[in-house]
Amino acid sequence: MKGRMVLTIGVALVLGLGIPLSAFQGSDPLTGTWKGDWGPSASDRNPVTLELKWDGKTLTGTVNPGPDAIPLEKASYDPKTMAVKFEVDYKAKNRHYTVEGKVDKDTMTGSWNRSGRNGDFKLTKAKG
Repeated sequence: MKGRMVLTIGVALVLGLGIPLSAFQGSDPLTGTWKGDWGPSASDRNPVTLELKWDGKTLTGTVNPGPDAIPLEKASYDPKTMAVKFEVDYKAKNRHYTVEGKVDKDTMTGSWNRSGRNGDFKLTKAKG
């Protein structure tokens, strides 16, 4: 009986304070591996993988993790609007990219831009 009352009070506090259940599950909508493609047109696409980590204040990550990973720069995430923004420098080809997107459940879509070229991307969050 005492345990049930403590549980009821705990649930009421969480609901009353508006704390999302995900805060207790240790997950967020952004952290994880995202896979998909990007390109300037429907017929010109390139595979891409993002590894993202959101700690509640700072967004960090890499594009195409591995030995040739490209770190995110000037990365930001707004949990209210689900907007993601970051820049990357692809030094091998001397290219600077600006990327803006939005998260909707397990999908991220948006646009990318580099000098003289731009396009879109679509990524899906990997399960697990």
